[in-house]
Amino acid sequence: QVQLVESGGGLVQPGGSLRLSCSASGISFSNYAMAWYRQAPGKQQEWVARIFTNGLMAYSDSMKDRFTVSRDNPKNAAYLRILSLKPEDTAVYLCKAEAFGEEYWGQGTQVTVSS
Repeated sequence: QVQLVESGGGLVQPGGSLRLSCSASGISFSNYAMAWYRQAPGKQQEWVARIFTNGLMAYSDSMKDRFTVSRDNPKNAAYLRILSLKPEDTAVYLCKAEAFGEEYWGQGTQVTVSS
């Protein structure tokens, strides 16, 4: 059974930083690209970043300055580092594993940026 579990979210003050984690099981993790999305209240889901199996990274144009995606294949984990958090970063952040025409989603972790 494939399972993706995000963690690391929480309440953060503006200007703070977070590292979100996505722990995967049930897949051959190194064969999957890992993507991060976010869903803010009342808004469409938004793609944030992707890291490919070869380590190459891609970012949404609006995210490339403060967001860093990474992966640790031996730990079956992907990460999203967010710097200089802003209230508009408040959202549920979800990870997705992609390969072979398949995709698997986690349940998400809530990030709330507020003073």
